Amino acid sequence: IRIRGGRQLRGEIRISGSKNASLPLMVAALLTDRKLTLRNVPRLADISTMLQLLQQHGVTVDAAPGENGHVHGTTLTLQAGKITSTTAPYDIVRKMRASVLVLGPLLAREGQARVSLPGGCAIGARPVDLHIAGLKAMGAEIDIDGGYMVARAPKGLRGARYTFPKVSVGATENLMMAAALARGTTVLDNAAREPEIADLAECLIAMGVPVAGAGTETLTIEGVSALKEATHSVISDRIETGTYAMAVAMTAGDVELIGGRLDLIESAVQTLRSAGVTLNPTARGLRSEE
Repeated sequence: IRIRGGRQLRGEIRISGSKNASLPLMVAALLTDRKLTLRNVPRLADISTMLQLLQQHGVTVDAAPGENGHVHGTTLTLQAGKITSTTAPYDIVRKMRASVLVLGPLLAREGQARVSLPGGCAIGARPVDLHIAGLKAMGAEIDIDGGYMVARAPKGLRGARYTFPKVSVGATENLMMAAALARGTTVLDNAAREPEIADLAECLIAMGVPVAGAGTETLTIEGVSALKEATHSVISDRIETGTYAMAVAMTAGDVELIGGRLDLIESAVQTLRSAGVTLNPTARGLRSEE
């Protein structure tokens, strides 16, 4: 990459939807036979991989161009009318560790799931023990067989109280989705508090699942017998927002970040403002200027 500096950045940049929020939201489609429409989904390789995984589970996908002609955004309509497979194969899971998120929804809806361990993760081993422990607390039976997590809940999952021994975004998302179809109330203590967790909570609420405590360390999910059709807009990507804001500051520029949200980059905002950078909300997002 060759960068020729010395120029101020001016104009406007549209912020993409968050990939880390999009992936669990896409998986949430497995919880119901109704349509789930997601707006502002970024066009990335991981999104394509997740679509491949969901389609082999029986999810139909309709993709349309993003809002306002944004070339990097897509509106996806997902519908899992019937689950055709409860197995998430290694060849797909190894490409993207977020594939393990199908474990909870498949188990909750179908009473069984067979999901490969994500042993092929290129950024190092990340254990799935918290996913397994939480689902076991909800009544699941889970064994490891030939590199696969084989989970069963023939009588369905039941609400439970589970305290994470350490914070895990993925495990929190998996248990939130499993709890959506579990009988009774599930309380997750020491839950992850990232914006992506709150976004998943908002989507589940739109699908008819009562969720309280998003953004705090205690989440409470009331299980329902069936979820309803819903439409949800993915939050903007906070890493992209912060990166552009810093680039504008470095060049003493003036750029409007369309779709950007100050509340998603609070720590970065405090640091930039302490360095003399102006960051203010606008009708379309936020403006960063030196």
